[in-house]
Amino acid sequence: MIIRPKKFDAIHALVGGGISGPTDGSDMVFHDGQTPPSEAEIQTELSRLEAEWTATQYQRDRAVSFPTWQEQMDMQYHDQLDGTTTWKDAIAKVKADHPKPE
Repeated sequence: MIIRPKKFDAIHALVGGGISGPTDGSDMVFHDGQTPPSEAEIQTELSRLEAEWTATQYQRDRAVSFPTWQEQMDMQYHDQLDGTTTWKDAIAKVKADHPKPE
């Protein structure tokens, strides 16, 4: 998930199917006959989604830091020609700058 989860996301994760309404979870319409979850269930699911979102921040940081695929292909091409490790070094730097949490 790229955007911080909202109450709507928690409700959808809990009930699935077709739902509509604002992202704050108010005035939800359940199109497939789902039973609306309780506020406690929604808050528990929202907390789980936020924890997952926080734990994957490094992925979002890496995504904007990696060279474009075109740049990476060019690095790999020149590494093959020149016997260098430019591509490996660039990828290693991004991973070191944005480490995966243990």
